[in-house]
Amino acid sequence: MSRHGESAEDAALDPADEAGFGRTLAAALSLVWQAHRWAFAGRLVITVVTGLAPVAAAWLLRSVLDLLASAHPLSARLLADAVMLAIAGGLQAVLPNVGTYLTAQSDRASQRRATTELFTAVNRLTGLRRLEDPGFHDRLNVAQQAASSAPGQILGGGLAFAQSAVTLTGFLITLAVLNPVIAAIVLLATVPGIYTEFDISRQRAAMFAGISHAQRRQFFYANLLTDYAAAKEIRLFGLGDFFAGRLLGELRAIHRANQRVDRRTLSVYTWLALLSALVAAAGLLWAIFAAAHGRMTIGDVSIFVAALAAVSSALTVLVSGAALAYQAVLTLRSYRQVVAEGPDLVPPPGPLPASVPSPPVPVLRHGIELRDVWFRYGPGQPWVLRGVSLFIPRGQAVALVGRNGAGKSTLVKLVCRFYEPDRGTILWDGVDLRDLDPGALRDRMSVVFQDFMAYELSAAENIGVGDLARAGDTQALVTAARLSGVHDTLAGLPNGYDTLLTRTYFDLADRDDPRTGVLLSGGQWQRLGLARALLRSDRNLLILDEPSSGLDAEAEHEIHTSLHDGRRDRTTLLISHRLNTIRDADHIVVLTDGIIGEQGTHDALMSRSGVYARLFSLQARGYAETSAEQAGQGSD
Repeated sequence: MSRHGESAEDAALDPADEAGFGRTLAAALSLVWQAHRWAFAGRLVITVVTGLAPVAAAWLLRSVLDLLASAHPLSARLLADAVMLAIAGGLQAVLPNVGTYLTAQSDRASQRRATTELFTAVNRLTGLRRLEDPGFHDRLNVAQQAASSAPGQILGGGLAFAQSAVTLTGFLITLAVLNPVIAAIVLLATVPGIYTEFDISRQRAAMFAGISHAQRRQFFYANLLTDYAAAKEIRLFGLGDFFAGRLLGELRAIHRANQRVDRRTLSVYTWLALLSALVAAAGLLWAIFAAAHGRMTIGDVSIFVAALAAVSSALTVLVSGAALAYQAVLTLRSYRQVVAEGPDLVPPPGPLPASVPSPPVPVLRHGIELRDVWFRYGPGQPWVLRGVSLFIPRGQAVALVGRNGAGKSTLVKLVCRFYEPDRGTILWDGVDLRDLDPGALRDRMSVVFQDFMAYELSAAENIGVGDLARAGDTQALVTAARLSGVHDTLAGLPNGYDTLLTRTYFDLADRDDPRTGVLLSGGQWQRLGLARALLRSDRNLLILDEPSSGLDAEAEHEIHTSLHDGRRDRTTLLISHRLNTIRDADHIVVLTDGIIGEQGTHDALMSRSGVYARLFSLQARGYAETSAEQAGQGSD
């Protein structure tokens, strides 16, 4: 099975893949190092010093106690040992605070870098197919969580492991000096803990991957219950409890998965704690017995007790730190998969180095041609386009009409190269679109999509995102707004073009002003979406996918008159169910079940008495009947 067909759990959590595990660990440490090198180096130094300090303090305390119990307690050595003991204690008190500060700096920098890499990788997906894959979204969900915490957890767990290893080594040597048998027993008692900790980490990482889908559904229902666009239907149809029940159902599934791992963790940790307590008790009894028989000094007893407690504590931290890092590495593999995703569209031949910009797409001089184009949205899916051949001449307006599902919007997506044709080719002045850089190609276009976005930004930003190079040009924004007929609406808002078009967020400068956020009507949003496209006034191809579907008849007439005047000398592809709006197009193409049923001018198609003529006559009759009814009501 290909990588894209694997589940998130299968792809991310194969512990037997040692090479993959090692690469992920190395990549995580490299990411943290590149994100904040000084914090990384500082944490390494603090780790070593903090690991050695308890061992040094225990030996110094032993020396101080033995000197105090000697015949000549007051000596220069006692003073020196006491000073050194105070320094060791001070380091143990101060360094963790410095380490906490450096950890926070490092984690924030790592999160920024990982998030940047993740969404840079997502933005490299120039097509849409990958974003339609639920498996990809599950991996992306795990990757987003991993990007926010996993690099820091890997370094933090690794440093905790290293610090505990330094402390453990020092105290195990101490125990071995005092009693090699006790040291060996303590070491052997840690083996079950190491195994079970790593086993629990594998289970928890697998659980995170397994509940990714449920988490996404939970977030969907939570957002749905607070979404303004959905609020009307939810309240009208009484769907609040229904969706809340769905949300709680997903949440219960997530909690059940967590609870299963938590129960096993509780059971394992309880038995490990009892084993540790038993070993410590045995060691303590031996020390008391040895001291009572004169085989150990007071200093020996103190360092033995300190070593015994420190070994137990260090082993716990060592194992848990390693397990935390191990678990984080397993979850980070989903992140690395997304970051390493290959292109979802066929790249142009002979890829250029990253430092060399892509060659520009030439100005359209001849036209766009579709040659025997076939397309479907996936294997086993029905064909949406079946052998479409069409030429869109430069400077002309070509209209696509047809019933819902005929393939009109799909054809637009192929021209924008959001997908590759399954068969056939699409040519830009004779050059296959697959030989052109998608970004450079799209920079030659301006599009109004039927499902245009309503961004929760200011009015000016909502237009400006259509061409970021001109987003700061106030006159260009106003001109585009005038062409789409939305200027008066935006100018009349509380803060004009700077008014936020949302009631979900507020501008921090106006947080106490109830007028700070405004909601537009559907028709006003449609005009704003059209202004966004018209800001790209110098593009070669203008695509209008139902640009006036939400407008009344008068507004629709104004928009199409404005568009007709503005599309001179520009190639235009029009899609509309309202056939009166495209009757003046230079060429009309009727799509029927994925094929071109008929094409020609409005007059030629009407004289043919085919599908177009029948649809146009039906709509014209409806307009006539509506006008007659309105006239009759007016005479009454």
